[in-house]
Parts: sequence; structure tokens; C-alpha cells
Amino acid sequence: MALKIYYDRDSKPELLKERTIAIIGYGSQGHAQAQNLRDSGYKVIVAELEGTQNYELAVKHGFKPVSAEEAAKEADIIQLLVPDDVQKKLYYSSIEKHMKKGKALVFSHGFNIHYNQIVPGKDIDVYMVAPKGPGHLVRRTFVKGEGVPALVAIYQDATGKAKELAITHACGIGAGRAGIIETTFKEETETDLFGEQVVLCGGVTELIKAGFEVLVEAGYQPEIAYFECLNELKLIVDLLYEGGISMMYYSVSDTAEYGGMTRGPMVIGEDVKKRMREILRAVQDGTFAREWIMENQAGRPVLKALREKHKELLIEKVGEKLRSMMSWLKEDKNE
Repeated sequence: MALKIYYDRDSKPELLKERTIAIIGYGSQGHAQAQNLRDSGYKVIVAELEGTQNYELAVKHGFKPVSAEEAAKEADIIQLLVPDDVQKKLYYSSIEKHMKKGKALVFSHGFNIHYNQIVPGKDIDVYMVAPKGPGHLVRRTFVKGEGVPALVAIYQDATGKAKELAITHACGIGAGRAGIIETTFKEETETDLFGEQVVLCGGVTELIKAGFEVLVEAGYQPEIAYFECLNELKLIVDLLYEGGISMMYYSVSDTAEYGGMTRGPMVIGEDVKKRMREILRAVQDGTFAREWIMENQAGRPVLKALREKHKELLIEKVGEKLRSMMSWLKEDKNE
């Protein structure tokens, strides 16, 4: 599909001012999107479990949290911002019964819709508003008068106004100040899972671990290996984030630039891309989704075992010691 970008000028606030928005879940995205929408002049109610830290945070921020069922009953637009593995059960137990004709169901990630874990009725709008940044950044930039770019997608347009609602909703959280890109539930879900697995979470982590282990096995001090393979990564990522690959190579030494350009492809070559394509196929055909759904149904035995294994890694133990020396890391950067 051709790239389409929308801004605040494309918003139609009158559409949302007629409606009540329910934010189900007051976690990272929930706290940011709820406050931003409220500050944009819209009526927002929050659903959260009483007795939890998120419940107390919502109260602190001036909301009066209710149950998911009560929020779904009262609201016209219901946005699910609880974890993916919780959404299906919560939807069918507390929300579906209140999704009357003309209401809207909203997501910030397409997993449950794309893989048919939630199948909404045909008489409601279903759309996505997905900020491309963590919740604290979505909130922080909004307060500063700025915004984080977001994706919007329309899965179901029962009222004929789903796209206008999605764009206005995205502008309400501040995304219209930066740019709103139109996508599909399929594209957002599959690229998001692929990016997490092969680059952002899986790929980067395994590259760090491998580099650290090679240096330690060669007899170098673990603390030095930690600084070279993990700690300094932030400096590189910041440069990539601010100006792309070209700015990063421009900013590092000529030695680093030459070494990176000539040796990088020796590490990440065609064999790695071949395995990446295999991972992408597993995302596209639903193999990964089925595996993750079954993992949750079984009580997450694999995930729990892997978490314990990672706690025992030398790089984690060394890192914990070194980070205790860095006072600036103890600063609370969350809003």
C-alpha cells in the first residue's frame, strides 16, 4: 500500500467529543494514552484491577478506576491495553457482551485480531492506534507539546467513520504532532513480531552474549568485555536513533567505521538472513502465534525456564556489579 501520513490537521475532534473512551489496563501504554486523551479534552474512563500498583497509579493521576465490564458497558470506544495473552479471556468474559452496534474496539497491537483470538461482531468498528514508543515517552513528549509517531489501521469499518476515529484518536495522544502512518493489522503484527525476534530483542541480545562470551573465553576480563559488548551499545543506538546508520558511522572513529563495514557482514551474512526468513515465515503462517498461545495455556514452562537461565549468565552478574557503580542509572526516568 502507498505510504499515507496524517497530522493534527486531519483530526476531527467532534467525533471523539461525542463519545466516552475506556482504557482497559493502566500499564505502560494505558497510563500514557489515558492521560493524553483526557488532556486533549476527551472523556476517558479507566479499567484496572483494584489493589494493584496500576490501580493506585490511576487514582493518583485523577481517575476513578472501574472494572473492565463496567467500563465496556459505559463507554462507546473500548481500547484494550492489557497484555496480549490476557486480551482474549478478558474480552469474552467481560467486554463482548457490551459491544453494541456502533461502538468501537481499539488495539495498540494487532496480535489477537490478526491471529483470530478475538473475533469481533460485524456491527462494530475495529481499529488500531499504535504509538512507536514506550508509554513514558508518549506521555513525556505530549506534556512538552510534542508527540511520538503512531500507526493506525482499520480492521472493520461498520460505521463508515472508523478511519476518521482512528486518526482523531491518534491525534488525541499526540501522534498528530509527529506523524501518523496508515498500515494494516497484518503488516503491523507481522513486522512487529519479526523485529522483536530477529533484531530488537532476540538478535541484539544474542549478539551481545556471543561477543561477551568470545572475549571471556579468550582470557579477557569479564568487566572489560561487558563494557565493550553491552555498555557502549547505548552510545551506538543513540546515534542510530538520532541520524540513522550514516550518522553513526560518521560519528565513530575511522577505525571503527572501517572495522564495522568490513567485519560486520562476516558476522551477519547470508546464512543469518536465511534463518531470518525462516523466522518470518513462522510469523506469517501463524506457527509462532500457535506456539506462544500453547505456551501460555501450559503455564509458560519454557519462558520460566529461560528466565531462570538468563539470571545465571555471567554477563548479567558482571553487569549488575558494574551498574551499581553508575549512579545516574538509578534516576527514575518514568513519568
